[in-house]
Amino acid sequence: MDPYDDLLRGVRGEGSVFGATALSPPFALGFTSGHSMTLCAPLRGEGWLVRAGEARRVRAGESAVVRGPEPFVFADTPTPGAVTDLPSAGPGEVTGDTVLLAGTYRVNGEVARRLVRLLPPMLVVPDEHGCGGMRDYLEAQLLSGCPGRQVVLDRLLDWLLVCTLRDWFDRPEAARPAWYVALGDDVAGPALRAIHDDPSRPWTLASLAATANVSRTTFARRFTEIMGEPPLTYLTEWRMALAADMLAERASTVAAVARRVGYSDAFGFSAAFKRTRGMSPSAYRASAVPASH
Repeated sequence: MDPYDDLLRGVRGEGSVFGATALSPPFALGFTSGHSMTLCAPLRGEGWLVRAGEARRVRAGESAVVRGPEPFVFADTPTPGAVTDLPSAGPGEVTGDTVLLAGTYRVNGEVARRLVRLLPPMLVVPDEHGCGGMRDYLEAQLLSGCPGRQVVLDRLLDWLLVCTLRDWFDRPEAARPAWYVALGDDVAGPALRAIHDDPSRPWTLASLAATANVSRTTFARRFTEIMGEPPLTYLTEWRMALAADMLAERASTVAAVARRVGYSDAFGFSAAFKRTRGMSPSAYRASAVPASH
């Protein structure tokens, strides 16, 4: 486990696949659903993503992610004309000059929202690391009328989203988050993975340093240098983010949540939660609205 795994865990596409059929210029398809993220991947042809005066070209073999909830348009030119709704393709309906796959994504919880906040309003990534092979299979699924077609398409687009975001963070123009850089570090990386693999373990500075086989002083200095905060501060913040999502689900008691994030008693957990979140766990759970989109 690592931060990237955890951040993506709450991002899922459900019932969100569309095939834009027989798209020949001029076309301008509007996306107005207000979702947290939308993945756009032309199977054939190309188009322009236009939002709030910004336009980005996206071609077959590239994938784009547009951060919500603001509306945007996929059009044949960077200055689109009249906007129409995006048609949903049925089996066998993927012919045309341009064929677009689009997946809308809901982001559930504080943990996943951390990922969305790292993204620019629009990003376009060419397939350079082997995910392009799934495009043919995606198109085959669009053409099929097999049972479970929608679920298969949703999960394939989840896979394409993971590849797209991973490739984006590897690009020089991306603002890489500290944890992404830390994963490649011999000192901070092992500790970061250990925290995310088992956040409930009673970690100490010494036990975290031991994951990298360095002294506590060396570990604390290097982790802080890369992450911008001390290791135990990061550990607490991550535990509180996990706890916030558990509390919002309203399926566990405060004491149970405390144990799941590494606190032996609810009092110590409540104090830490209030210190970082500004309210008690009970008050947070009462005020939280479960995320849908």
